[in-house]
Amino acid sequence: MKIGVISDTHAQSVSDVPQAVLDTLAKVDLIVHAGDFTEMRVLEGLQSLGEVKAVHGNTDSPALRQALPAQQIFVAGGKRIGLTHGSGSRLDIVPRIRLDFIDVDIIIFGHSHEPYNRIIKGTLLFNPGPAMYSFGLLTIGDEVNSEIILM
Repeated sequence: MKIGVISDTHAQSVSDVPQAVLDTLAKVDLIVHAGDFTEMRVLEGLQSLGEVKAVHGNTDSPALRQALPAQQIFVAGGKRIGLTHGSGSRLDIVPRIRLDFIDVDIIIFGHSHEPYNRIIKGTLLFNPGPAMYSFGLLTIGDEVNSEIILM
């Protein structure tokens, strides 16, 4: 299973997202957005490309805050995935997010605007960075392969 991961689009519509990101997302099995879309039109545009799992972030519109949870856990490719935007200081975001999810294989987050791709105590913590500069790909098979693509 191939998952395209983005966060922090901070856009008015999906057309504001770099075309290279959209081209890649159109080819994956699942799109995951870790919040801070800004406007509902971004979510709707991504949904036109394929299935989307998403949470709201701290800069999202009231409509997005009502439509999306602050965090969720879902299963993809047989792996339990925790999804959150994150909050507070960027400096200590990883330990705080780690405490939000117990018994997951992968934690996807945003907020810090800094790509992050590390395994800590058997859990992959993955932040694709802001969508205007980077995005992520997760390939789930017998193993999980994670990659951040810088633009």
